[in-house]
Amino acid sequence: MEQLFDDLDDFGSFDDVVSGNVRDPFPELARLRREEPVQRIEGSSMPGEAGLPVFIVYRFEEAQQMLRDNETFSSAGVIAAFGPVLGDGVMLGMDEPVHGRLRALISNAFSQKSLARFQDELVARVGDELIDAFAANGKADLVKEFTFTYPSRIIAGLLGLPEEDYPQFQRWSISLLSWIVNPERGLAASAALVEYYRPILEARRAEPRDDLISLLAAAEIDGSKLADEEIFSFLRLLLPAGVETTYRSLGNLLFALLSDPAQLDAVRNDRSLLPQAIEEGVRWNPPLLTITRVATRDTELGGVPIPAGASVMPMLGAANRQEDRWPDPDRFDIFREPRSSLGWGYGVHVCLGMHLARLEMRTAVNLLLDRLPNLRMDPDGDDPHIRGQIFRSPTSLPVLFDPR
Repeated sequence: MEQLFDDLDDFGSFDDVVSGNVRDPFPELARLRREEPVQRIEGSSMPGEAGLPVFIVYRFEEAQQMLRDNETFSSAGVIAAFGPVLGDGVMLGMDEPVHGRLRALISNAFSQKSLARFQDELVARVGDELIDAFAANGKADLVKEFTFTYPSRIIAGLLGLPEEDYPQFQRWSISLLSWIVNPERGLAASAALVEYYRPILEARRAEPRDDLISLLAAAEIDGSKLADEEIFSFLRLLLPAGVETTYRSLGNLLFALLSDPAQLDAVRNDRSLLPQAIEEGVRWNPPLLTITRVATRDTELGGVPIPAGASVMPMLGAANRQEDRWPDPDRFDIFREPRSSLGWGYGVHVCLGMHLARLEMRTAVNLLLDRLPNLRMDPDGDDPHIRGQIFRSPTSLPVLFDPR
């Protein structure tokens, strides 16, 4: 099992295939937002009924409207796209009321109050251990040596899994996501994960612990416990959802701060600025530029008729840079007037793990600034930049600091 996914350690190859080496998609997104806020594209292989057009929604108002209206715009397309690897019980692809009941069970574990106790014993400990490995070197690539590993170790810790299994988690995460371009690898990872989780779930049912798997094993909806497959679906979802988006969001935030020494110094000197810096980072470069919904009935959006069964994709990256909501929207500016963006999603499917992601990002930046004096971008680094037209994250984050 260990050898199955080793060749995917380089996340860059996955990004090249799935997302493209696109540095700046935003000028084109801005043009489309102005000229064709709801764009109709004929014929596509997207989820939904074959032969129907696909609609891409670029403007904030229509994107927010459709994400609020989960009855007309169903999440079932997620199951059509990822069901074979994540399972038909995957929460991202559920509609109400089933989604709400399952989410209510799990959201308690991801509330700010529940997560607070993990800040020191898990999140900060993982961050410190990773920094320990390079703090004496005076230089590092924060993507390879920190941001890529950090969230997967935290998710594994929340699940109560053995630390020696953490590296395998990253490979499974990439493999699950890459199933669209490599079905065989994705299905192999999905099956391997179920076989890995099965004995752990049985053990937690027999002897519960203080971890997320035990909570899922004991949870009930309408008097019934969750089926094994429902639990496996959620656990498989945690990898790409909990690991990958946080890895990318943290990388984008660090890139933005390191590229602007004045804003980095402001945060270094006043950590109360961190929450607004995190929200600005997610607005400015969300980890995922678009998501998918399927119209359940004939409807219209922004005056454009949409037939039942068609896929509708809100372009979060375009909506988040709308000029009439954010002046000078292409600029990363932690001091701008706060306005809610769609970076975490919106509506009933708003990111369940956003409190965890914020905690991880806040803790990571604090630790890096505390432990790496004079942290700055390495001017001789290998052209670090954020890339991708679906997933967005930096290729590398070469930094210098005063060794300790």
